[in-house]
Amino acid sequence: MRSAIRTGRPPAPVHRARCSISFVFFVNGFLLASWLPHIPEVKERLALNDLQLGIALLAMAAGAVLALRVACLALCLFLPAPVLVPTLPALMLALLLLGAANATLDVAMNAQGVLIEDRYPRPIFASLHGLFSAGGLAGASLAGLAVSGGVAAPLHVLGFAASITMILPAATRSLLQDQAGKARANSVLARPSGALLGLGALALLALMAEGAIGDWAAVFLREVRGAGMDSAAIGLAGFSLAMAAGRFSGDWARRQWSAASLLRASGLVSALGMTIALTAPGLVGAIFGFTLFGLGLANMIPILFGAAARAKGVTAGFGIAAVATAAYGGFLAGPPLIGLTAELVGLQLGLVAILVAALAIAAFANLVRHSAERALVMAGA
Repeated sequence: MRSAIRTGRPPAPVHRARCSISFVFFVNGFLLASWLPHIPEVKERLALNDLQLGIALLAMAAGAVLALRVACLALCLFLPAPVLVPTLPALMLALLLLGAANATLDVAMNAQGVLIEDRYPRPIFASLHGLFSAGGLAGASLAGLAVSGGVAAPLHVLGFAASITMILPAATRSLLQDQAGKARANSVLARPSGALLGLGALALLALMAEGAIGDWAAVFLREVRGAGMDSAAIGLAGFSLAMAAGRFSGDWARRQWSAASLLRASGLVSALGMTIALTAPGLVGAIFGFTLFGLGLANMIPILFGAAARAKGVTAGFGIAAVATAAYGGFLAGPPLIGLTAELVGLQLGLVAILVAALAIAAFANLVRHSAERALVMAGA
């Protein structure tokens, strides 16, 4: 299904709001990717096995489920904590707070992005998620450079967090304040119902897959493929680059194919990429597989969140919060599930769960048809 394309220039306040929310999406990806390459180092420093690391990563997901109302500033403040703490309990607390901050920002920025898109002459939502991935690419790349240059992890993350904190107020001042207030009012845990249930189930699998790669890809590359810290960061950067490329082309793709067709293709490409990552010998094959996985995964969450935000009878904030609540269930289950499986049968087999999730998304892509097609028409009509 192709949607009509609106023409003309957006009003100046809407354009400025897009610039502000674009910065937020980029910063969210940048800050999170600045932490992820350090997971293997933290695992080694605290002498954690796979199960213990999975339990620790569960704390970040638990923070996301327990609290969906914090702000970008909180993400900056909590970013340094995981690489500074000396014990496993302290790591779990630090990741719980980091997850809570990220979940808050996730719901608020997605609601704001949909509201801005509804005032824009063309679809922009997928490209906003592309900026999140571009931020992840920049964060992972700079983290890799910092590691290879011998910069201590605490200095690296403290420097990034301080820099973003200083420019944050000016960069976000043009957000649509009236709509942002609505987004905050609805940024709470919400129970999905009706049409949102199917979207929530697919989002659960998609976010479980996305979060698992962020949490475990660097560990897999380091422990299974023998990569150094800098090579593990390159693997994450490749994943983020593919995510960004897929999302920057996502608005065009949404105009060419139905949401269900795009989602089904995304699931199949993701499954192929994960298969290559887990079975190809050598470091290069694994990095290529994770990169292809990122390309397939790119537009799953934008499609699902965009449809949820425009679901009939609910506000954008509530729709996203409802689907995000289900999605963070996958984020919650992913780390301990993979950690437990890895402890029993090895990390390589443990990551097969992500392959199964991608295939399930492809198999049930038709669940998104009605809600997502309505979202597509609203975005482009």
